[in-house]
This record gives sequence, C-alpha cells and structure tokens, in this order.
Amino acid sequence: MKPKRQANFELLRIVAMMMIIVLHYLNKSDLILLYTQERSMVNYATHMIEAFCIVAVNCYVLLSGYFLAESAWKPGRVVSLVAQILFYSLLIPVVLICVGIVSPGELSVYSWLNFALPVETEHYWFGTAYLVMYALAPVLAAGAKAVEKKTLQVSIVFLVFFFSIWKSLVPAKLATDRYGYEYGWFLCLFLIAVYLRLYGCPKLEKKRNAVFLYIGMSLGIFLLTALSGVLAQALAPFSYYMDMPDTYNHILCLLGSVGFFMIFKNMKPWEGKTADWVRRLAPYTFGVYLLHEHELVRYRWLEWLRVDTVWGSWMFIPHMIGCVVLVYAAGTGVDCVRGWIFGRIERRVKKHIQ
Repeated sequence: MKPKRQANFELLRIVAMMMIIVLHYLNKSDLILLYTQERSMVNYATHMIEAFCIVAVNCYVLLSGYFLAESAWKPGRVVSLVAQILFYSLLIPVVLICVGIVSPGELSVYSWLNFALPVETEHYWFGTAYLVMYALAPVLAAGAKAVEKKTLQVSIVFLVFFFSIWKSLVPAKLATDRYGYEYGWFLCLFLIAVYLRLYGCPKLEKKRNAVFLYIGMSLGIFLLTALSGVLAQALAPFSYYMDMPDTYNHILCLLGSVGFFMIFKNMKPWEGKTADWVRRLAPYTFGVYLLHEHELVRYRWLEWLRVDTVWGSWMFIPHMIGCVVLVYAAGTGVDCVRGWIFGRIERRVKKHIQ
C-alpha cells in the first residue's frame, strides 16, 4: 500500500494555488495599480492582499523540494508532466475554436508553435522552470546529502545573495534578475527545502515564530511598496522599489515563504473526511494553473467573470473570492477528466507491454 499523503502539506498545495489565482485576478485585471497612479483605500487593500499572497509560488516549489529530498526520483514523472502540459496547451485552442470564442485566423504559425512546444517557448514559465528543477532533483538531493551541513549552508547563502539579496538592495535592474521567473531561482528554493528536510530550522519549529515571520514579511512587503510609491514622486530611483518587493526572489518574499511553509509543516496531523477530501483535491492543483494560465485564457477568464464591474469598488473582495472558488473548481473538474483519460491510456500501454 502507498503511504497516505500528509494532509497538512496537501492543504498547503491547495491554499497556494488559490493564492496564485488571487495574484492573477489582481494583476491581470488592472485592479491593482501603482501608487503613483492611484492612492485610494481600495488600491491599498489590493496591494495588501497581494503582499500576503505573493509567497504562494515559492511555497509550491518548497513543497516539491521538501519531498523530493527523500522520495525516489521517477523519470516517468517528467514524461507525465510534459504530457499534462501538452494536453492543455494543445487542447484549449482547439476547444476555443470549436465553440467560436477564437477564430482560426487569430492564431499564427508562431502561436501553434508556442502551443506545440510549451516548455521550450515558456508558454507556461512555471512549467518550464519546474521541469528543469525536477530533472536536476536527484543530483541536487544526492549532493546536498553528501556534503557537510556547513558546506550546504554556504552554497545556499551564496545563491540567496546572488538571486535575492543584491536585487533587493540595489535600486536598479540587474541583468541577472528575472524576478524569480526562472529555474535558477527554483534550484535555490529546492536546496533550501532540502536543508529544511535534513536539518530543520529550530526557531521556526515553533508555530508562533513561523506565523510572525510570515505576517512580518508580508507587512514589510506592503509597507515597502507603499513607502516607495510616496518617495518615487520626489526621487526617481524609488520607483524601482514599487514593484520589486512583490517579486518572488525578493528577500522579504523568500523569508515570508519559508515562514508560511513552516506554518503548515508544523500543523498537527489530522485524519477524517476533511483530510481525505484534501488529499483527493490536491493532486489536481497543477491542472488548475495550466487551465487558467493558458495564453488564450489568462486574460479572457477575467473578462468572462466581469472583473471590470468591480474596479475601484470594495465589491472586488466578494467578487474575487467567488472567482477564485469558481476557477479552482473548474480547473479541478477539467483535470479530473484529464487524469481519467491518462489513466486509461496508461493501463492500456501497460497491458500491451506485459
């Protein structure tokens, strides 16, 4: 029998994906504006929500690294991930054409190349970065276990300085900074997760400390962006900081991500119907991302759900909650169907091989 997945970590997977939908809702709908454009209380609220949700992507990667540090690496998983990405990348344009939402003339040869090679073209940047990380996972995990604790610490500190600390301090765009949208940052997160699995973090084993770290860093992100918005009106270099704290590889976001991850890690294990449902839903979270972040859908779903009707209004909060639940439910439903199809194909292939 396969061991049961730990419900606390699976819950984090679900919560992180919902937070990712929130980020897309705010940023791709023009609900959240720079402080130099809008200084209303509603806009402050959107920035506050973003500051508390920006940790989601990092947590998703930390989850993977934490378990890949000890679990067996499966080459078939790479094939499965690529097949899952291609399922959405190729099928969505066909469906949208068939139902009349997209006309064939709208799609160029390059568009179809983008759909056919989603990993190489970074159609889904997260999928590309995650696949590279997964391919290197066994080497990184084995290396982290083989070296001394201090050596691993030095390597992580170097990577954090390279990807995070310098960009967080220098008031200019660095050539090496891709804001965390890359496999290099994922490899850094992977090693941090491996370290947490091997050696833990005694100070953050206390749930209170982890909560304080997450809340403190999230408030820090919010306050830094707000302060930069005020100073940018007088000093141009500060305009850079209005966006930087809300990037995945900013040091405040990194620390907040570790705190948020440790909150769920330190949750007491629980069983029952709720835990069972969490375990059933969690495996479909990647499908939720692939559905609503397809190039032909990532802005349309915001139009379909009429986000424009709540611009500048406090009604965006209940509207956002409803949209997040709806998008998550739709993505889960579609990926359930995808999983059923893939399961039947896999069983037939195994039957013929045997």
